[in-house]
Amino acid sequence: MEIVPYNGNTLAYVGDAVFSLQVRNYLVKVKNIQKPKLLQKESVEFVSAKAQAVFITKMIEEGILSDEELSIVKRGRNAKSDSVAKNVDVVTYRIATGFEALWGWLYLSDQLERLEALWQCILNIKEE
Repeated sequence: MEIVPYNGNTLAYVGDAVFSLQVRNYLVKVKNIQKPKLLQKESVEFVSAKAQAVFITKMIEEGILSDEELSIVKRGRNAKSDSVAKNVDVVTYRIATGFEALWGWLYLSDQLERLEALWQCILNIKEE
């Protein structure tokens, strides 16, 4: 698959929205959570920079990602950003940005089956 010509921050911007929607869909449709406070609490376990850093690190350690996917993660991780990490160290924030960049790239390059496969990996990681 051709790497789309977007920078790491743009990919992360899209990936953040895509991942957030996946999480919300899962919490509402699959787990049937309807209380706003609980939805917020549960979603943080997926969308926080700390959680995303854990997910992507685990996928890398387990050899789940292709070389091309790894290059996208690195593109996002190494992207210069003016935004400051909230409640997390800079390294974790950058790793999470790499995670979001991967999600954005997969979405923008119409690799929806791969996006779903990696989502299943995340659910498995959460169960561990």
